[in-house]
Amino acid sequence: MGAGSGLPPEEIDRLTDDIIAALKTVYDPEIPSDIYELGLIYRVDIADDRQVAIDMTLTAPGCPVAGEMPGWVENAVGAVPGVSGVTVNMTFDPPWDQSRMSDEARVALDMW
Repeated sequence: MGAGSGLPPEEIDRLTDDIIAALKTVYDPEIPSDIYELGLIYRVDIADDRQVAIDMTLTAPGCPVAGEMPGWVENAVGAVPGVSGVTVNMTFDPPWDQSRMSDEARVALDMW
């Protein structure tokens, strides 16, 4: 995240931590785990002007909240102090699978 950025490294680190914390407040309504731990966030890029670009996916293309989830992510990350704007790009390439889940999500979902 933020490699080669004009922002100071400590500012990139703070923004990154705060953005991840914000992403962890967004939950898939059908799964009791947040979208970050589920592995739905593929990329977060912080530009020099503090614009944040996020590539994300859903557990399935037909997910009932497909139209709403990017807005939830944009609102959560947009509220992070220092972020000037957020663009959420939805992608299904590569498709999500359970191997992207963190150990924390696997424990929450009892998927070992």
